[in-house]
Amino acid sequence: MVRAVDEVDLSVPAGESLAIMGPSGCGKSTLLHLLGGLQRPTAGRVWLAGRRLDTMSERSLARLRRDSVGFVFQSFHLMDELTAVENVELAALLAGRSPRQARRRAGYLLDRVGLADRADHLPSALSGGQRQRVAVARALSNEPLVVLADEPTGNLDSAATLEILRLFEDLRTEGQTLVVVTHDSRIAAIADRMITMRDGAFADDSRLAVTAPVHGGWR
Repeated sequence: MVRAVDEVDLSVPAGESLAIMGPSGCGKSTLLHLLGGLQRPTAGRVWLAGRRLDTMSERSLARLRRDSVGFVFQSFHLMDELTAVENVELAALLAGRSPRQARRRAGYLLDRVGLADRADHLPSALSGGQRQRVAVARALSNEPLVVLADEPTGNLDSAATLEILRLFEDLRTEGQTLVVVTHDSRIAAIADRMITMRDGAFADDSRLAVTAPVHGGWR
């Protein structure tokens, strides 16, 4: 049996931005999936906002992800047949917002990420950087407690990467709880804390602080 993540002990308090770095295959994405309830640990415990994820039913996990977690994936995962605004509002609709509330929220977020004039465009008509900004807006659509981002700049050129960096810096200063898996040292530089992983374990955490978990964080 391969242990993708082994003996990891981590607390992320609400309002903190955390960057997780390390070589490919070291367990970064698996850790992110564990934090967001996309995978279950074979041992140990995962808590989010006072709720234990590893013992939840699949239905309860799906509800928690829908209501409390925003995901940003490297490959965007936008729905090709939906416009930018429809992609963003879908998360709010699934979280129980009314169509009017969801559309208002989506319009606001697309304006925040500088894409108000692309709201009615399909993903195929957007650049890579624009699609990633739509993905970030979608992750915020349900007003999540936490945002998890997996290599959000991995497929982007330099100009698009700078756009995402500015956006994540805004989220950090606004107090959004944020965990980003990245190879990009520029993203790590704007985080409150950075952890390096190697072979499924933490190799270094030069800014590690022992903190009590609070509402919206992990332990």
